[in-house]
Amino acid sequence: MKKLILLTAFCLLLSACAPKGPATLTVMTHDSFAISEDVVTAFEQANNADVVFLASGDAGTMLNKAILAKDAPLADVMFGVDNTFLSRALEADIFDAYQSPALSDIPAEFVLDSSFRALPVDYGDVCINYDKKYFEENNLAVPVSFEDLAKPEYRGLLVVENPATSSPGLAFTLATRAYFGDGYLDYWQRLKDNGVVAVDGWETAYYTNFSASSGQGPQPMVVSYASSPAAEVIFAAEPLTESPTASIVASGMCFRQIEFVGILKNGENPALAEKFVDFMLGKQFQEDMPLNMFVYPVNQSAQLPEAFTKYAQVAEQPASITYADISANRDKWIEAWSEVMK
Repeated sequence: MKKLILLTAFCLLLSACAPKGPATLTVMTHDSFAISEDVVTAFEQANNADVVFLASGDAGTMLNKAILAKDAPLADVMFGVDNTFLSRALEADIFDAYQSPALSDIPAEFVLDSSFRALPVDYGDVCINYDKKYFEENNLAVPVSFEDLAKPEYRGLLVVENPATSSPGLAFTLATRAYFGDGYLDYWQRLKDNGVVAVDGWETAYYTNFSASSGQGPQPMVVSYASSPAAEVIFAAEPLTESPTASIVASGMCFRQIEFVGILKNGENPALAEKFVDFMLGKQFQEDMPLNMFVYPVNQSAQLPEAFTKYAQVAEQPASITYADISANRDKWIEAWSEVMK
């Protein structure tokens, strides 16, 4: 009997001392998320973890899914809510507060949530991209203002994203709101009358409708990012000396988008989630983003790749609209846009 007790105790001791298998961390993202495999592996090895990325549609769609699953979250961490949708996420109370030590390397201008439930990761300018070849072959001047886009010569040439489901779509809508004020709906009616095409998300707009990306799309202008021309060069099948696309970065025609990460409430691995947030805000992850997601790092110690700085454009005077104004009016503005565009 004594031997049996000792054997049982020994087995229990072995079980307690045996190394545990890796913990699984699920990260909910929008469909445009991308990061290098070796960067993810570095985090996994350092933290004995398996990271699973759950692609969940465009930013608006992803957020809706997270809110609906609030009591039984689909993931531990969510990345990709931007400053146009941030207040909705905070009002829904889906994130736990976490003041990462990595915030010391991030300028205060990017920290929009003083409660630290959503922490900034990257930023980029949402602008209209255009197909250079199309405008050259058709001897058509590139539009340089919102007003130009409603002119007959540009009929049916622009594809935009639905602001209810797409963060770049909402960003562009907000740029028109900032420019026209209460007259933005009249402007959208003019765009509609001029054949503007609206789709649900960026992936469809850019890879299906945009002529320069697919080579077959019907629209030579698309709402995308000022950094998208760099992606066209870097991912080209054959080496290019210049991008086939460019961005319209005229004053007020772009909107500066900031993307955030948050730890979802009631997640299975909150401690590991905190480590992953630290990792996303750290130098290794931040320096890997530009050539994967074509956004700018918020960490001021991160260095930009030469190819990115050479071909990406920057809006010197993006549209100005306050976070508080977006928070108070976003849903009303989206609903009004939907009524015009239905």
